[in-house]
Amino acid sequence: MKPNLGLVFFPAFDWMINQTHPERPERLLYTRDQIMEEGLFDVPEIREYRPVLAEIADLQRVHIGVPTIAKLITPAHLVSAGGCLAAADAVMQGEVKRAFALVRPPGHHAMRVVHGIRGFCVVNIEAIMVAYLRAKYGVRKIAVVDTDVHHGDGSEDIFYHDPDTLFISFHQDGRTLYPGTGFPKQAGSPAAMGMNINLPLLPGTGDEGIHRLFDGLIKPILDDFEPELIINSAGQDNHFSDPLASMQFTAQGYAQLADKLKADIAVLEGGYSVESALPYINTGIILAMAELPYGKVKEPDLMQVAEQRKECNARVDELISTISTLWKNRKNLSEAALAKCGASWSRHKDIYYDEEGISESQIETAHYCKDCKGFLTIATKAEQTRFGSQSAFIVSHDESLCAKCKTQIFDEALKAKKQGLWQYVFVQNRLSGIIETV
Repeated sequence: MKPNLGLVFFPAFDWMINQTHPERPERLLYTRDQIMEEGLFDVPEIREYRPVLAEIADLQRVHIGVPTIAKLITPAHLVSAGGCLAAADAVMQGEVKRAFALVRPPGHHAMRVVHGIRGFCVVNIEAIMVAYLRAKYGVRKIAVVDTDVHHGDGSEDIFYHDPDTLFISFHQDGRTLYPGTGFPKQAGSPAAMGMNINLPLLPGTGDEGIHRLFDGLIKPILDDFEPELIINSAGQDNHFSDPLASMQFTAQGYAQLADKLKADIAVLEGGYSVESALPYINTGIILAMAELPYGKVKEPDLMQVAEQRKECNARVDELISTISTLWKNRKNLSEAALAKCGASWSRHKDIYYDEEGISESQIETAHYCKDCKGFLTIATKAEQTRFGSQSAFIVSHDESLCAKCKTQIFDEALKAKKQGLWQYVFVQNRLSGIIETV
């Protein structure tokens, strides 16, 4: 019998933003000690895997770094992303039923264009894994469920135009927590309307509210979508003891959620209660994913969890009603939005990199085509980067383009080059991970 769960660990001893930063190696060391103490590596249901080293091309299927992604990362980022690829391979090659990549640095705040570190992230390790799964194994329909307390704004940015990726993020309301985004109206671009689902919860929401939301909304949507794979961005900072947020989830709540979600691959994201929460949450999730009993997993300070306020369930019920309607009507809404915008759709984004003080202004345009999936153009300008002020014009495409769009992408790039407004002009092939400089 094959094991139920593959585990990949990478604590990244040589990477930290600074020595007092909450995103530090101890986040995984206490978890590994707990797992060793419980003897979980000795049970036949669990197998440990070593991470592999991701290639720059793996990152470039997703990201355009300015000036290059190679100049913005460290080796730890290649191993963290590679840990996710090792987990994906173990599942797709049938060695284990599912896998959990306990790796750092994290990734879900990293957007398509990268100028530096934001929200502790440089590259989006889940999105890199999604692109890898499609390139290597031909997987099409994928659901990404982000259970981090912070809105997964980087994942949203990357998947916003993709009708084959269902992205669901439940998180503490962005009006009360970084990054200040993640509202229901941010539902996807016209070609992918309704495929981006944001579920902002009130501070103080606990096990009751989150399971009410999962049972009443998330599970029915997943069942209706019928993904080939479910990926869990497994942030653990909804815990009542987390110092960076204000939620009331418990280790048992997380384990039960993992049991219900039945993700094929989970990837560690946030969670900064290093001693009081992470070892117990991770143990509960591991046991649930391995189909082992998890009912006795309890954190030592469980008495400190607060009772959930009535308003929290009222918000949950409001979200269930609003998003259920959006989901049911998504195809009609998409057709209407496409008819209204015509051949292209644009959005302007002001993006702040909190770790480095970088301010970015970006205009992203989706170019639609009746004969293929079209392409994206992105105009980005950033101030106060490691390299000074930077600007770039990017043309990004993924699958085979029709003859008309093949001509148009290089016309767009050459036009931008002739304008002389940009330091860099790039053409990104998201299928191969090749980025050409024009």
